[in-house]
Amino acid sequence: MHEDGETVSAQCAARLRSGRPHMSFTRAGEELGMTQTAVSYQIKLLEELLGEPLFLRRPRQVTLTDTGARLAPKVGEAFRALHEAVAGVRKSSEEMLNIHCTATFAARWLARHLGSFQLENPMIAVRLETSNAVIDFSRTEADLAIRWGRGDWPGLRRHFVMRGHFTPMLSPALAESIGGITKPEDLLKLRIIDPRDHWWQTWLAAAGLVDVDLADRQSSKLGVQAFEAAAAIAGHGVAILTPEFYADDVALGRLMQPFDILGDDGGHYWLVYPEARRNSPKIRAFREFLRKTVPTFDLEGQYPMSGA
Repeated sequence: MHEDGETVSAQCAARLRSGRPHMSFTRAGEELGMTQTAVSYQIKLLEELLGEPLFLRRPRQVTLTDTGARLAPKVGEAFRALHEAVAGVRKSSEEMLNIHCTATFAARWLARHLGSFQLENPMIAVRLETSNAVIDFSRTEADLAIRWGRGDWPGLRRHFVMRGHFTPMLSPALAESIGGITKPEDLLKLRIIDPRDHWWQTWLAAAGLVDVDLADRQSSKLGVQAFEAAAAIAGHGVAILTPEFYADDVALGRLMQPFDILGDDGGHYWLVYPEARRNSPKIRAFREFLRKTVPTFDLEGQYPMSGA
């Protein structure tokens, strides 16, 4: 059918579900927000498709032909079925929030707070998918994502969540094994977990150690910050981590942060979703939850404020 005819058909659903079509092209046009001429044209297209007249045109009145009278209830049934199917899909879509998230943010922050989100929004179920990949929203079921990066993703609405700075952390027992950590150079006496991670060079430069070369260190790449933290807690070396994620481990004496020096390579955590979905109720609910839960969450701004 002609594209405009598809639009009219969708808009006519409410009327046809009742089984009582308008007997006036003008009244039909008023209900649909169209001109009488446009409605008449679409009916003409349908009649040409069927090869039969659906209405008898009389002055100031149209009436259904026998063909039109036979067609109307069947069309009404079809629109009822279509309406129910669309409503069912829409309801299911609004009941499930699909979140894509980096593995570390999911393990160290999101998993701890999702229970509170669902208590506040009992009608929304959550499905969580984790990876460090930058997903294409047109090729995935994800409704929104928590990404790490610089926030430069065209076509997406974005909100700053928290800074992605980093610093060396290790177990207190490992620090004691060399008599304590008093200056940044002391860290180099210990095994470095993933010495190829560019965060190390950024942090060492911030600490004044600009000429340190870690290239000859034994290489290990665990791939996920949460795994590196687990290795550090076990005393297997010094990991470079985002300290906000490990406050509980520090409080329990499993990790220590020997220096206040923080590295920053411009990457931070962001909430992102397609611009067209900004008014989705489930996305609004999650956005509001982050606003209330994360002190640094920036609802309106696009970039982190100094000191955030």
